[in-house]
Amino acid sequence: MPLVWIAGAGTDLGKTYVAAALLRALRQRGLQPDALKPVASGYSRDTAADSDPGRLLAALGRPIDDANLEQICPLRFAAPLSPPLAARMEGRIIAFDSVAGMVRARMAASGRQLLLVETAGGVMSPLTDSDTMLDFMAACPAPVVLIGGSYLGAISHTLTALAVTRAAGLPVAAVALSQSAEPAPPFDETAASLGAFAGNTPVLCFPRDAGADAAADALADAVLHAVGSGLT
Repeated sequence: MPLVWIAGAGTDLGKTYVAAALLRALRQRGLQPDALKPVASGYSRDTAADSDPGRLLAALGRPIDDANLEQICPLRFAAPLSPPLAARMEGRIIAFDSVAGMVRARMAASGRQLLLVETAGGVMSPLTDSDTMLDFMAACPAPVVLIGGSYLGAISHTLTALAVTRAAGLPVAAVALSQSAEPAPPFDETAASLGAFAGNTPVLCFPRDAGADAAADALADAVLHAVGSGLT
């Protein structure tokens, strides 16, 4: 099963917002995608429907119940901290090989055509006490959809994340610019400025309104081209 990473230039930029829109666009094309978010912090079962795993399940058209939550996000921690810190507060330790194994096992599973794996935080956020999200992605090399924001300073943050992702040998299928809350610089101008430095990588705008559907359709094109699987 082809794999695509959903990664961020930072935290709380809209990775799940973009991933959910992409899942819906793929399903509208008649495809059967799957999703996995191995680790989530700041999780509460009381608000599961509004959590990242809950929103991914909704985009897949699956019930938000305990079994599906466990499948889509096996490691869920209450504290809104980096995964290793949140795990430590619960007396737990995240093992890198175990998390990478989750991805490989899901890729080996049959019945779905494309697997989206959403990371936590930014590409250089820690996954364990000695490994970053970038290390995690490099362990299972695949195209990356990089999520950036439109806040003041987002261009630098996104280009830095783009550079380190490319330096790790990971192809970037697209940069998805998720609209940040006001006050922020003009969204279109931020996207145009970022695009001038992104080379051949497409920069797609995801506004916080119905306009995200068109962007998700374009992102589906970029993702399907990147995996090169002939999925249509």
